[in-house]
Amino acid sequence: MKSIINMPWISHEIEVFDSTDPTLTGITGIVIDETRRTIAVRTPKGVLTLAKDTINFRIGGEEIIGQYVGQRPEERIGKRYRRA
Repeated sequence: MKSIINMPWISHEIEVFDSTDPTLTGITGIVIDETRRTIAVRTPKGVLTLAKDTINFRIGGEEIIGQYVGQRPEERIGKRYRRA
């Protein structure tokens, strides 16, 4: 089975566990859209657009460093990533 990093993230639960902006840490919600540099998340307070390069997040229990996934979703699906 492929890692969640190589799968589409739309409709998955996301949790921001670290950010260069402390106000973004702790945000949880459902991914509703993804672009090359952003992730749109539906939270109880509304829709937030988060910059990938400023956050580290969890999807499906897997921790992802946002600055490493700064490409379009269709390009990310076939890419190979090194494990930290």
